[in-house]
Amino acid sequence: MRTLVAIPCFDEEVAIGSVVLRARQHVDEVLVIDDGCTDNTAKVARDAGAAVISHGTQKGKGQGIKSALKYAVDRNFDCLVLMDGDGQHNPGEIPLLVEPILTDTADLVIGFRAFNQMPFYRRFGRAVLDIASSPGSSITDSQCGFRALNRKTMESMLGTLRKDDFSTESEMLRIAQEKHLRIGETPINCKYGDFDTSTKNPLSHGLEVLGSIFWLAVERKPLLHIGLPGLVAMLGGVFFLFQFLQGFSETGLVPIEQGMLASFLLIPGTVALMLGLMLALIARIRE
Repeated sequence: MRTLVAIPCFDEEVAIGSVVLRARQHVDEVLVIDDGCTDNTAKVARDAGAAVISHGTQKGKGQGIKSALKYAVDRNFDCLVLMDGDGQHNPGEIPLLVEPILTDTADLVIGFRAFNQMPFYRRFGRAVLDIASSPGSSITDSQCGFRALNRKTMESMLGTLRKDDFSTESEMLRIAQEKHLRIGETPINCKYGDFDTSTKNPLSHGLEVLGSIFWLAVERKPLLHIGLPGLVAMLGGVFFLFQFLQGFSETGLVPIEQGMLASFLLIPGTVALMLGLMLALIARIRE
């Protein structure tokens, strides 16, 4: 089984050389995706023995993962390991993620970090995103970027992933669940605090991922997430409209409160219901 490690990077020259050298001990090839780096990440990675794909401009982590998927599928790799290039993930733990792929007990293996490894603010953000990313699922750490994919999963993700931002991990999980892929987990150690490795503010990162998760859900099931709430609001608006008309006919006075409630619910509800129907039709046409 041929295994590729792919590392999407943006300005990681401090750590990338060590990550590449240590990863090469466990796999057949290491690929670094230079996502518009402004430092010497690409040169350091090449000097350490990695193949490098350069995007030229910053296109987002999701685009880096798409490039890795295409590279792995085109070159007939059997297993793809995705990891970060900032030194937080331990390349020595690559065999832990690859083992379930080798034994054919999982199609997608996700590393999970114990909460006590993480700063408090990251624990809270992870808990929120775990609930949003995998409702009703037992997945422990939906946001971990240290994961392994077999050939079937690579082919399922290639051409299916749509997002280019940090919500890609969540989107991959949803696709795996929809396609009934076997999802496994293995504990990993994640290093925080040695140096500033984050390229994005945690708050803006979390809000960005939440927004993307919401729109992914809307795009996949517009009737459920837009049409149904719109129908409920519209029915509520109709109820208050009848209350308005009844009050006016009985007293001759204009019941302002019922009229405002009817307008507030009926108009947006009708718009949401029509929008949900239109998006569902567009999604059906695309299929």
